[in-house]
Amino acid sequence: MCPSSEQGNLTLAPEDAEYSAEERRLLLQLAHQSIQAALEKRELDLSAPSRHLAEPRGAFTTLHLRGKLRGCIGYVFPNHSLYRTIAEAARAAAFDDPRFEPVTLKEAPHLKIEISVLSALRPIAPDDVVVGKHGLVVIDGSRRGLLLPQVPLEWGWDRETFLAQTCMKAGLAPDAWMQGAQLQAFTAEVFGDEPASAYRPPLPD
Repeated sequence: MCPSSEQGNLTLAPEDAEYSAEERRLLLQLAHQSIQAALEKRELDLSAPSRHLAEPRGAFTTLHLRGKLRGCIGYVFPNHSLYRTIAEAARAAAFDDPRFEPVTLKEAPHLKIEISVLSALRPIAPDDVVVGKHGLVVIDGSRRGLLLPQVPLEWGWDRETFLAQTCMKAGLAPDAWMQGAQLQAFTAEVFGDEPASAYRPPLPD
């Protein structure tokens, strides 16, 4: 599940942030450019401008249009540089999210983008999950479900509801986290364009 458009409340305080204001600006600019380049059928140079942005990281890119979710795609595992990951996630959110029609050339300039840069996954005990800090991944066999850290805050969930909803996202029973499903956690640094009007994301299927 992707976050809502109220990005301002979800951004880390500057003293806690790994990425500087300039790095955030560059990544948001890249996300917009990646979508525009795809619409114009031209290639984009994805060479990272710094060693920091060249580090492999997982990330999600969320699109909003006029206050409503317009696409959200991400990559949990750090297979590419953060710079490339953001570009590819933005393009995928714009054109490959099966919930939405592809973004059009007319819509692109009006998109508001939010980026979530993920930490590495690590095992976590249910009692150690902190709402608002941790994102969760539940794995049971071939089933996998993920919810970003922003989601329980926006829905007002407590820890057990967050755990249950992540299990349901994976297509599992709500109590699968108590029945042997593997639980992993991550944190996310979240930042975005100026927030659009308030939007609450749909509950997971």
